[in-house]
Amino acid sequence: MTTMRAVQVPEAGGDFELVERPIPTPGPGQVRIKVAACGICHSDAFVKDGAFPMAYPRVPGHEVVGTVDALGDGVTGWRSGQRVGVGWHGGHCWQCDSCRGGDFVTCRNLQICGIAYDGGYAEYMVAPVEALAAVPDALSDAAAAPLLCAGVTTYNALRHSGATAGDVVAVQGVGGLGHLGIQYASRMGFHTVALSRGADKAELAAQLGAHRHIDVEAEDPVKALRQLGGARAILATAPSGKAMSALIGGLGPSGRLIVVGVGADPIEVSPAQIIGPRRSIAGHPSGTPHDSEDTMGFSALAGIEAAIETYPLAEAAAAYDRMIRNEARFRVVLTMD
Repeated sequence: MTTMRAVQVPEAGGDFELVERPIPTPGPGQVRIKVAACGICHSDAFVKDGAFPMAYPRVPGHEVVGTVDALGDGVTGWRSGQRVGVGWHGGHCWQCDSCRGGDFVTCRNLQICGIAYDGGYAEYMVAPVEALAAVPDALSDAAAAPLLCAGVTTYNALRHSGATAGDVVAVQGVGGLGHLGIQYASRMGFHTVALSRGADKAELAAQLGAHRHIDVEAEDPVKALRQLGGARAILATAPSGKAMSALIGGLGPSGRLIVVGVGADPIEVSPAQIIGPRRSIAGHPSGTPHDSEDTMGFSALAGIEAAIETYPLAEAAAAYDRMIRNEARFRVVLTMD
């Protein structure tokens, strides 16, 4: 077999195409992965819409799980048949100031899987060896895939939030990111508060582990959080700067608004809101492959699962449309069966 099926975007703004391509050969320092599953993420819109500079045609996908199929020259520490994943962090340069300091996630020349090179909407792909994360046996391929972006983003942000067990931690949004954030916050021992519009997600939030659900349309979330003593951290997952701005007053002393949802509108804050109470606003990127391994390990240990819908590779266009219309509950995963 010399060819594979892949779903590509032919040009910025183009429609998905199911095509036959030659199976790629790994170069020095690279591995070839036989893809078993690939999550569809909202950030795949960057490829579809041409938001980042990249070469076309391009195969999207940065929530990739599969097995090592071939090793390029110089690759050590990995073996053929080993289960691996590749997330948003698709490789780094090793030479910039961030890399020299060991801060690979802020590499100036960061490669993004599915943007810098072809990703996981395909039966095979090639990735730099430093992008690989080992996948634990306790997780299925489809279950592990969303953890390589949505999972590591929320888990990593929460474990670096400064909150400790018993602190009030709020998660804004009960969606693709939020439903995982609630589970992580609860299992980390935080007093977990779910924030969402409407009362329809209250039962789900409780099932995920939230100790309290606040319907932001029915009650003032700032007042409700202050009654709990103020949040030590608020994980902002819904992509709305306006909605995030409205929550800043609910932070307690030294509280932090941690932004992981990418919205187009600005977050607005007055100096008085942050100076006296020592509040802060911070963004947090997804994480390195080592962070992904930590995420998957903790998820397996604590029984945390993404709610997923699976589709075959040939139905990638329909699966993407369901995701982009916010109809999926909550993550969409392509399988190569």
